[in-house]
This record gives sequence, C-alpha cells and structure tokens, in this order.
Amino acid sequence: MNGNVVMKAKDTVFAALAECFVIIGTNRYNFMQAINLEAKFEKTKTEVPILGKTGKGNKATGWKGTGSATFHYNTSIFRQMMLDYKDTGKDTYFEIQISNEDSTSAAGRQTIVLMDCNIDGGILAKFDADGEYLDEDMDFTFEDFKMPEKFKDLDGFVTK
Repeated sequence: MNGNVVMKAKDTVFAALAECFVIIGTNRYNFMQAINLEAKFEKTKTEVPILGKTGKGNKATGWKGTGSATFHYNTSIFRQMMLDYKDTGKDTYFEIQISNEDSTSAAGRQTIVLMDCNIDGGILAKFDADGEYLDEDMDFTFEDFKMPEKFKDLDGFVTK
C-alpha cells in the first residue's frame, strides 16, 4: 500500500436515516410521508469574452434553487395549497428542514433548511388498481437556504 488514507465503510450515511419537516405558517409537520427529496443549487453564469484567449471565461451572476420529492399519497397539505391558490390567488411559501444522521458514522449530523419554498404543481387525485401503494412526485423551488449543522470532517479528509 502507498499509505493512502481511505474512508471507512461505516462512515457512509445510511440513506433512510433522515428527518424531514415542512413548516407552513406557524404549523410544523413531521414529513414522515417522504420517500425521497433532493434539493439542488445551480449557479447562473455569463460567458465572458477575454482578449488574448481563444475560449471564453465564465462569471457567476446568481443562483437558483430547485427541488423534487416523492412521498406517500396520504397527506392533503400540498393539495390544499393548490386549492387555496385556485380559489384566492394566494400563493403559499414554506420551509423544508432536512437532517441526515447515522449514529454509526463519524460524519455526525447535517441539517439544511430550505426557505421560501414554492410548489410548481402537483397531483390532485390518483388511484392504481394494480399498484401496491400510492405515491406522488412534487417539484418545487426555493429562494434561500441555511446550514445550521454541518457534517464533521472524517479522519484523513483534511491534508496539509
């Protein structure tokens, strides 16, 4: 061996060991119906011509936050948001808090809070006579985020 430090398998974070809360107004919901959720941060960039170079540079000019989730079809909170928007024109913004923690991993716990989330749309009704259970997908955007808890650096990760 060349003396390279490698990650221990136990330090992976088990995918199902997470918590997810949805905060709408003053109500905080334990979103235990969630099957999966993914939130993405994408920088917007502008191509910049540079004298003396054959290629262009790229300058970050902003960002956007998008996400998607799949969850069991057994809550009406998002359908209520769509109904409220249809009936009143009032759009609902909310927060999603996601924490990942596997007690066997030295990585510890990470929490991300997505703020000013807004659903793109959703399923109003569904059934599947041949299915085992019902689930639904939801796409959303978010306008801000924070990270109140960060994973710990694993031994060997930081080198000098």
